[in-house]
Amino acid sequence: MKRPVVHRRFRQFALVSIAALLLVLFALPAAARDYRRYMIGDPTAPTPGRVEPGLLLMGGGDRNFDALRWFLKKAGNGHLVVLRASQANEVAEEFYRDVGGIASVETFVFKGRGSSDDPKMLASLARADGIFIAGGDQARYVRYWKGTPVAAALDAHVRAGKPIGGTSAGLAILGEYLYGAMDNGSIRSPEALADPLGPAVTIEQDFLHIERLKGVVTDTHFKERDRLGRLFAFVAKAEMMTGSPRRGLIGLGVDESAALVVEGDGSGRIYATDPAGSAWLVRGGFAEAQVIGKPLALRRVEVIGIGAGSVVHLPEGRVEAPIFQRAYRVSGGRLGEVAPMMLAIHGGAGVERRDLSPEDERDARAALALALRRGHAELKAGKPAVDAVIAAIAVLEDDPHFNAGRGAVFTHDGRNELDASIMDGATRKAGAVAGVHRVKNPILLARAIMDRSEHVMMIGDGAEAFAKAQGVELVDPAWFRTEKRWQQLQRRLREKEQGAIDHGRPGRHFTGTVGAVALDTRGALAAGTSTGGMTDKRYGRVGDAPIIGAGTWADDLCAFSGTGWGEFYIRAAAAHAVCSRMHYLNEGPVEAGHAIINAEIPGMGGDGGAIVLGADGRIGMPFNTEGMFRGWIGVDGEPHIAIYAGDPLSLPAASSP
Repeated sequence: MKRPVVHRRFRQFALVSIAALLLVLFALPAAARDYRRYMIGDPTAPTPGRVEPGLLLMGGGDRNFDALRWFLKKAGNGHLVVLRASQANEVAEEFYRDVGGIASVETFVFKGRGSSDDPKMLASLARADGIFIAGGDQARYVRYWKGTPVAAALDAHVRAGKPIGGTSAGLAILGEYLYGAMDNGSIRSPEALADPLGPAVTIEQDFLHIERLKGVVTDTHFKERDRLGRLFAFVAKAEMMTGSPRRGLIGLGVDESAALVVEGDGSGRIYATDPAGSAWLVRGGFAEAQVIGKPLALRRVEVIGIGAGSVVHLPEGRVEAPIFQRAYRVSGGRLGEVAPMMLAIHGGAGVERRDLSPEDERDARAALALALRRGHAELKAGKPAVDAVIAAIAVLEDDPHFNAGRGAVFTHDGRNELDASIMDGATRKAGAVAGVHRVKNPILLARAIMDRSEHVMMIGDGAEAFAKAQGVELVDPAWFRTEKRWQQLQRRLREKEQGAIDHGRPGRHFTGTVGAVALDTRGALAAGTSTGGMTDKRYGRVGDAPIIGAGTWADDLCAFSGTGWGEFYIRAAAAHAVCSRMHYLNEGPVEAGHAIINAEIPGMGGDGGAIVLGADGRIGMPFNTEGMFRGWIGVDGEPHIAIYAGDPLSLPAASSP
């Protein structure tokens, strides 16, 4: 009676086991072939032309038939394989029927990672004359292919001298480093700039190994989706992943209407369906190390436009005939375009028409123009901002129209006492000198103190001893004597004796200084100031000009040189106060300068002026006297000069990205 029960149980067990085995057997092919395959054309036809290496980098917009014909020709007009992870064979239909000139197009639409080692699919990749990766979701490509035979087959295809191309997500995965969008999103520029090392900036590496894209991070839909900021973030994070020391990378963004075609030798050209379509090359090699959880901070980023007439050489990133060359700065996660170079100068506030003859005005304008050109020549030669500041101020020190150097005013005792200071915004190093009588160009001594001593300020005889030791030129005090300045002192002494001092405008006797601020091609700022002080000063009085933070300041965001009633500039810490407003209140040079020079200092009883230069190239020139000698010069080398308050003088403004 028990045997039938055992037999029944055995038969039930056997049936269940067989069913499970059948499920496994049927499931294995399904897992191994989780893709759809489409074929158009004759896969057995011979390849008509010669297959050559090439890269087709498409920005993701409407089909660019000229670029596609270039790509198909590189494939010998033979057999193309299209890879994608969504939709069907729409791209193949367009290639074969609309573009034409291709023997066959085979499409594989992947649904998962399981098919990445399918022998038939891998054989098709090996036979392909050209491979094109369609748009879609690059995260799927990374998940489905990274570290699989598919990735190896794509690398082998390129090494064999065959062309490969991609559009949108298909282009995004081709660089050595890539944005994988692994969180199933697509980060926008503001979010990427706010936290470049955050988890949403999913940079992948060790996927494909295409020699012409080594050290390249790509992006698409570029101009149309405002992706410059996020490409900065991608490059910054990718460079942090290159090891120590960090390796410089480049970013390559392609507009929707553009396609960059790259020959086997690495030279690339643009085909565009819109005349404005281009590619954007972001020059990496960032000096700044980013901090986890902090916004992106980059002092200067060079961006080069690649247009229809340009030639780019990959992977080094050299561009011939660029359509634009721009520089950007990122501070606090905010992106802004900056001037390639900028220099601004002043020759002192307190200028009054009654004191200047037409000849004086003409000569002063000529001296200002010369100072601007001398400083600009330094910047154009690629020299640091400090060099430009020194060159400009030295010109003004040698000109008797300005209260500095040769044109210094006289003290009560009939002597000339000279002060100067210089500050390098890139390093925060500074040098200053006060109360010297024989130094021909005090600004040169200030620099020597900054560069060749452990000190910031030297005064009097000790400073002159240091000048002699350093080879800074010393002259007889008679060098500084000019009849105009001597008569100013005599007039001042008579006014005091007669009690005829103009109490309504006391500051006019305290003003008169020269200064310069500069922005160099590396994005560094510098500021310098030089003065002969105030007419009739006594007891070794020193004003603001040689005091860092009062008359001179430079950091990574702001450069300032003042001219005015020095006691009030010292009490207001004017230079530092203006730059602090730019740092902490996000004010521009015009707003910050006005708040201190035209509001706070007059409210205390002082007057004067200043020049303020931002790291983005914007300039402020506030003053509250009848005139201030002032001017600026930009990349075009054309001086812009004004003297009186009513003189027309347009100031440069920062451009939008």
